[in-house]
Amino acid sequence: MENISITKISSKGQVVIPQEMRKHLQEGDKLVVMKNKNQIILKKVEDFSKNIEEDLEFARRTEEAWKSYERGEFKQMDFDEFIEEMKKW
Repeated sequence: MENISITKISSKGQVVIPQEMRKHLQEGDKLVVMKNKNQIILKKVEDFSKNIEEDLEFARRTEEAWKSYERGEFKQMDFDEFIEEMKKW
């Protein structure tokens, strides 16, 4: 995962995509919005069909990670340990 950031939803349901995550987005770009239980994924329409299987696998793993976190099944590790663990994914 390249970046993690926090944003808010307005009373009208609008969400601001943080500036550092908009590098490859332009005004007028169309986005696909996918919802799976507690997660929402945005993807540019032109990239949607290219990597759909990878995106669905990422969504599945993310959902599993959140469930594990909510159950308290997580561990603390330093940066190098984290990077090594991520390489296994």
